[in-house]
Amino acid sequence: MRDDELHPTLYSIGELARRTGLTVKAVRFYADAGLVPPTTRTPAGYRRFDVHALARLDLVRTLRELGLDLATVRRVLDRSAPLREVAAAHADALDVQIRTLRLRRTVLRAIAERGSTTEEMRRMHRLAKLSDAERRRLVHDFIDAVFGGLDANPQFVAMMRAAMPELPDDPTPEQVDAWVELGELVQDEDFRAAVRRMAVHQAAERAAGDDSGLHAALSETVRTTVTAAVAQGIAPGSPAAAPVLASLTAAYAAAFARPDDAALRAWILDRVETADDPRAERYWHLLATVNGWPVPESLREVSAWFTAALRAAPE
Repeated sequence: MRDDELHPTLYSIGELARRTGLTVKAVRFYADAGLVPPTTRTPAGYRRFDVHALARLDLVRTLRELGLDLATVRRVLDRSAPLREVAAAHADALDVQIRTLRLRRTVLRAIAERGSTTEEMRRMHRLAKLSDAERRRLVHDFIDAVFGGLDANPQFVAMMRAAMPELPDDPTPEQVDAWVELGELVQDEDFRAAVRRMAVHQAAERAAGDDSGLHAALSETVRTTVTAAVAQGIAPGSPAAAPVLASLTAAYAAAFARPDDAALRAWILDRVETADDPRAERYWHLLATVNGWPVPESLREVSAWFTAALRAAPE
């Protein structure tokens, strides 16, 4: 038997502290808590610790520096909780903390840049700190409120439900600003009422037999045709606008299987005016900014020209 086995090296609490970099108070605390029990005691009752206790204390220090609470440290030391599982769970918790800290940092930077008031700061922080699930629930609640009980266009409703705000782990100040504005917008009662009117209009169209979907191709035709007319300097009420408007009403007549007449133009005008709320476009722009998507091209000028041309058309 080796001499070190017959006479193992023993350390006092002060020596353990020097070897581990902990304070004497911390070593005594862990010893009193039973995490690092003494190997033996001197005749005078002083605690002494061997190399195994030193290694155990070093593990305790490491686990505590990683943020594990004393109860979890004890379970790891007693091997009732596998270190591998504890490490994985703690890493997940740290991920959440890191995301939270990044978000707080971004909010503070946005506040610093904007010079926000105290109330704006509180509102921004309250909305920004919502979890992904809470953000989605806020938007789903908005959709439920404006489309609930109505047989609106199912493709449009499905599109809205599929497009949820997802702040990245390290958002930019612009993304935080966009989310805060979006969160406030979907809770605005006036905006909800406006979107509800759009939903009622959609339901009325479906009740009248229109079940033809989103009409993406028709919307693109309007966009490109009107954009070209604006680029050419054609005023909506001018004679040059008549053939442009005629091509658009013909496209509507074909899409909805209706005669191209004054009644159709009146119906198109009502449809365009109902949907022509700048806040609706703002909703999609904010959502795109939050999610890091390309921001859709604004259709405000297109809608304004088309509406003016319809109003100026002869009865």
